[in-house]
Amino acid sequence: MVVSTAPTEVSINTFLIVLLCPFSVRGWTFLIFFGGEKMPNAKVLEQKQQIVAELSEKLNAAVTGVIVDYTGTNVADDTKLRKELRENGVDYFVVKNTLLARAIEGTDLEGMKDVLEGTTAIALSNEDYTAAARVLCKFAETHEKFVVKSGFLDGKVVDVATIESLAKLPTKEVLLATVLSAFQAPIAAFARAVQAIVDKDGSAEAAE
Repeated sequence: MVVSTAPTEVSINTFLIVLLCPFSVRGWTFLIFFGGEKMPNAKVLEQKQQIVAELSEKLNAAVTGVIVDYTGTNVADDTKLRKELRENGVDYFVVKNTLLARAIEGTDLEGMKDVLEGTTAIALSNEDYTAAARVLCKFAETHEKFVVKSGFLDGKVVDVATIESLAKLPTKEVLLATVLSAFQAPIAAFARAVQAIVDKDGSAEAAE
């Protein structure tokens, strides 16, 4: 592109390589601009750094996380999915691949970088180990383009097979009920035995 030396306004955020031609035509001197590279704005950089810092904080606080490709998900289905995840205490949000890559760079989660392409969303849970995997894997079964890509468990990257295994585990409430039931059975038997002894002693005293 050839332009004249007439004064023009150039954004301070744009860096241009300039070559001045050593000739003039009819009194005009020409400049030739090659390329043109947008330089990052200081405010934009600060915002990105803040997002990366917040991402890092969320990742560190989570006991488990699942990364998905949400391609093909319509608004209605996405709304239902978010509602179910929220009800299960899972934080689910869309994230830029470049920002997530920066957040996990140099950490034990860096192995997830290989799947950071296309559309990416991440689900994080600070308490429940199975909720994110269970809800997302169930959703993927009925939505062909929705794909579980990777995840982590207690700060370590896990493969899709592990996430699918987590998805098959009972909910936290069911697990707690099962454990409680297992404890209650012997306790109940013990209580009945104690009561039988008390009843027996009471009958003996009455007979005397």
